[in-house]
Amino acid sequence: MSAYKSDFLRVLAERGFIHQVSDAEGLDAKAAAGPLTAYVGFDATAPSLHIGNLLTIMMLRWLQKSGHRPIALMGGGTSKIGDPSGKDASRALLTGAQIEANIASIRTVFSRFLDFDAGAIMADNAEWLDRLHYIPFLRDVGRHFTINKMLTFDSVKLRLEREQPLTFLEFNYMILQAYDFVELYKRHGCILQMGGSDQWGNIVNGIDLGRRLLNVQLFALTTPLLTTSSGSKMGKTETGAVWLNADAMSPYEYWQFWRNCEDGDVGRLLKLFTELPLDEIGRLARLKGQELNEAKKVLATEATALLHGRAAAEQAAETARRTFEEGALAETLPTVEIPHATLAAGCRRKETHADRSRAAVSGSTTSRSPTRRWCSRRATSRLKASSSSRSAGSGTSC
Repeated sequence: MSAYKSDFLRVLAERGFIHQVSDAEGLDAKAAAGPLTAYVGFDATAPSLHIGNLLTIMMLRWLQKSGHRPIALMGGGTSKIGDPSGKDASRALLTGAQIEANIASIRTVFSRFLDFDAGAIMADNAEWLDRLHYIPFLRDVGRHFTINKMLTFDSVKLRLEREQPLTFLEFNYMILQAYDFVELYKRHGCILQMGGSDQWGNIVNGIDLGRRLLNVQLFALTTPLLTTSSGSKMGKTETGAVWLNADAMSPYEYWQFWRNCEDGDVGRLLKLFTELPLDEIGRLARLKGQELNEAKKVLATEATALLHGRAAAEQAAETARRTFEEGALAETLPTVEIPHATLAAGCRRKETHADRSRAAVSGSTTSRSPTRRWCSRRATSRLKASSSSRSAGSGTSC
């Protein structure tokens, strides 16, 4: 659709959030007519969300800033199954206690982006999924899904084409996600589900189920896959995923991730992950050579401020400035404790850091990794190092 009338869809389109919309004109008319309610689902498969989730969190934020009501749906029920989308193997099954702990851990991120005192809602699908009775659910809901159609969805088709097993448990995931959409409509009048492009089939299932069960029109909106200008999937570093919780990835490391983006991505990332005006973003994106580094610093500071607060973002920027521009060893650099024996054995710093990040996200206190075992002993030395040796103070690429 060339021109949207509603502020919400116009902002999303201008900033590059929109990949697919089920009925662009119909949704635009609804959004222009008055406040609507939309949701994004987040399964609690780890104690922290990652940068891929941040794209849809930003959509919820713009939704609320445009005068509408966002719902962040925690997957307390669906996390007991695990979304098979994009996976070659079944997810490890989590206990109820693990899922509850993960939800408690990731809740804190949303308070940075959504105003729950101004109408935003945090829901948990365990509230209704855990209470379902199997036979009545099959009769009332399951009969609206055909195996023929389910086999055409990428989450199923790709797994089968690769001759990887798909459990009956996973096969049911799309039905439960569709049911979530209907339940949120009944409870909160929610008419729009948003998600990543890999969720299109699951969301459309919910639209179809809403029409069959309640004779209502629901809508779908998905974001593009987050990739770099060179074509690789964005959101990975040498040490793993880019996590949103500070105990899994420090504000300084998070700042450095954005600072190290590819030159060709600066403008697009400023649109998606900051709230700077578009004309200012355009000016920054047009910078060339050495000046482009300043645009990257703005991106890093603004994106970090949204997640961790302005003070933490400015401290990260100052730490980087002192370290890479003045050559000083800033006291605020992240530290990793490593025994002398480990260093003598040739342990690489990034391996230790990688183990620390994985442990923080998994919540584990033990590991078979030799590096983790060495670092769990009483530390006899303290290694102070930058989390990204690529962050130079000059050059157009970090």
